Amino acid sequence: MQGNKLLLHIFTLFVFLGATSSSPENGSNSKQVYIVYMGAADSSNASLRNDHAQLLNAVIRRKLIGARFYTDPNGEDGDNTPRDSLGHGTHVASTAVGAAVTNASYYGLAAGSAKGGSPESRLAVYRVCSNFGCSGSAILGAFDDAIADGVDVLSLSLGASPGFRPDLTSDPIAIGAFHAVERGIVVACSAGNDGPSSNTVVNDAPWILTVAASTIDRDFQSDVVLGGNKTIKGRAINFSPLSNSAQYPLVYGESSKTNESSLTEARQCHPDSLDASKVKGKIVLCDGRNDEYSTSEIIDTVKTLGGIGLVHITDSNGAIASYYGDFPATVISSKDGATILQYINSSNNPAATILPTTTVLDYKPAPLVPDFSSRGPSSLSSNILKPDIAAPGVNILAAWIESSSDEVPKGRKPSQYNIISGTSMACPHVSGLASTVKARNPSWGPSAIKSAIMTSAIQSDNTKTAITTDSGSVATPYDYGAGEMTTSESLQPGLIYETDTIDYLNFLCYIGLDIATVKVISRTVPDNFNCPKDSSSDLVSNINYPSIAVNFTGKGTVSVSRTVTNVGEEDETVYSPVVEAPSGVKVTLTPNKLQFTKSSKKLSYKVIFSTTLTSLKEDLFGSITWSNAKYMVRSPFVLTK
Repeated sequence: MQGNKLLLHIFTLFVFLGATSSSPENGSNSKQVYIVYMGAADSSNASLRNDHAQLLNAVIRRKLIGARFYTDPNGEDGDNTPRDSLGHGTHVASTAVGAAVTNASYYGLAAGSAKGGSPESRLAVYRVCSNFGCSGSAILGAFDDAIADGVDVLSLSLGASPGFRPDLTSDPIAIGAFHAVERGIVVACSAGNDGPSSNTVVNDAPWILTVAASTIDRDFQSDVVLGGNKTIKGRAINFSPLSNSAQYPLVYGESSKTNESSLTEARQCHPDSLDASKVKGKIVLCDGRNDEYSTSEIIDTVKTLGGIGLVHITDSNGAIASYYGDFPATVISSKDGATILQYINSSNNPAATILPTTTVLDYKPAPLVPDFSSRGPSSLSSNILKPDIAAPGVNILAAWIESSSDEVPKGRKPSQYNIISGTSMACPHVSGLASTVKARNPSWGPSAIKSAIMTSAIQSDNTKTAITTDSGSVATPYDYGAGEMTTSESLQPGLIYETDTIDYLNFLCYIGLDIATVKVISRTVPDNFNCPKDSSSDLVSNINYPSIAVNFTGKGTVSVSRTVTNVGEEDETVYSPVVEAPSGVKVTLTPNKLQFTKSSKKLSYKVIFSTTLTSLKEDLFGSITWSNAKYMVRSPFVLTK
């Protein structure tokens, strides 16, 4: 956020959005961001009123039904059009609702057929950002228009940085989303790209579906081949013109230092630290661990000195294949860096080559949670578990605008597709799924759809082990919420947790807002509503949310209640619980079975957490899964210290 401006949540591999390849995009140079509407194909509301709507092109099969743009209130935006000139809006929109196409690829990478998460849905766009960020008035105006237009789902791939997040009472996304949810509209938002530090998740109000990023089982490798044909796995997107044989001299940055530079500066290949005579015509190995310079910046240094390639050692954001164009550059792990350094030190004439990128399918393990994805707990309330869900947000191929750019490989035309990463890319996966769930269950409200998506999530990767983070640690709900989204299971969740507007109004009271302030955020506060006299932050845990977060500080026993509605195929059914509890914690459910009948479709249960521990040294995680013969309905929980 800059002043009152919010930013894109894209972790870009290209420089169209003013980003480096090693840090989340700051949005300051961004012209367009889109709040994307996905209307179910058979929805009676799937149309925009024509007043002030700008059609972007001739609409085929009514996919794109309209667009709006919002003039910067400070007069800083000279681009008064809803058209996308950067690609971010096109990418997220096609991810959400793109129709099926064949022969999609980025210059041959990730080749195949592609379609959006809800290809039958219709699309409208609301451009809310200028060159200088995204003003709060534009965001609120877009929410108002979208509500009036009768949309079903809103997808926002933008938000504040953690250090500049606005107070809830002045947060345009939280307030606008509240207005939308009050009227039955699902609002999905990106969680942010400031991980892996804790307390970095944004867009974390309980009425928002907050989306973290995960990887998919596809990778882009640019390997290093050493003399003797030993191959080291590298990750990058480049179109290296080098030979496939290891015939190019290989040198370590530290051994190429100038007389004035330090060993550390040379090892990391800082500007002005390397001797051009020792680098020219060679591939350079540089150590980027704990370094302030990005791989792209080190490439500039090596190229300026006449180097012909870069092998960069870095363990940060290891899941991302960054784009380096025609320059032979790749990123390797610390372990592989040690192998190459040993080879250099043991060889009289070390040599190598860097291969152009290839697509690797069935990559394992996947999914995992990348470093950049923002983490919980929520700064708004530790008694609401955030993020809610994880979805693919790393190296995502989707539609892009054709434009003239230095990023186009030599001798090639601009691509209609692009591969980029960020929670911006994860959010439309969930938005598209929400639109599909809405089409299948048109009477469901936003919380029911959120519940279906969360309780059907998975926690295992394609090696049948627990999903991990980029660093290799087992992922927790602070990393990925309920887990990785699934598609078919969320369409038939069995049970749903419904959170109504009164729950959200009570939440505002519980976190300390008075009734006057509550009425600033909500437009539909009932005349007889007042904040409960016993309002306290601990009561947030009793909001009927699909996950559970409980403050356990100084307490031996804590109880919360939940209510579920049977939406399965069988009216008469019994659900039994399976509890995964952390060591030292006892979880008791009352009742211990849920017996639904035709007349009893909605049942409540109480969860009692107890422990003999005098205090918690760290937050503890577990889960409660209700199941019958057909459905498994899982809720993660966290006990906070």
